[in-house]
Amino acid sequence: MSREDRVRLDPTSLRGVAHPLRVRILGLLRQDGPATSTTLAERLGLSTGATSYHLRQLAAYGFVVEETGRGVGRERWWRAAHKGTVLDQETVKQAPGDAETYMRAVAATYADTMERWLGETQVLPEEWRPGSTLSSTTLRLTPDEAGRLREELLAVVERYREHSEPDPPEGTEIVQFQVQLMPFVRPLDNG
Repeated sequence: MSREDRVRLDPTSLRGVAHPLRVRILGLLRQDGPATSTTLAERLGLSTGATSYHLRQLAAYGFVVEETGRGVGRERWWRAAHKGTVLDQETVKQAPGDAETYMRAVAATYADTMERWLGETQVLPEEWRPGSTLSSTTLRLTPDEAGRLREELLAVVERYREHSEPDPPEGTEIVQFQVQLMPFVRPLDNG
């Protein structure tokens, strides 16, 4: 995914996506491709009215666009306008409440993805087992080291992204890679 394929959030656009259902809808459109409000409603267990409303909101902020040339009659198909989203620290500082709402929604979708994977691990084909993990490591790092670690991990992911577009090689499947680099900073002793 090139940098042009990502939308960089600002306080205004953040407000448009900072809702749990919008994050889920956008994620489904990015992962599975174009869909109608009806098909999204079925997948999410919602009413068509709710998904239609959130799709219109996502469209108003430029996150989704109508997929023309599909469907019959009044059926509207939607697709994600970008392949990824970037939330930088400057936007977090400018809109902390919306940033927290957005990040909590993203974290919830990550948790849902892990739950789904855990439910499917018993039927995971043997050849895929060595390529999966659910692990955690606690490190002691400086802020600079944490930043370098983040950049190095993302660089590794970028090398594998070539298989994702446009026609992946035979035998590929969707593999979700999640990164949570979470500093827990202790208060300084003032004594």
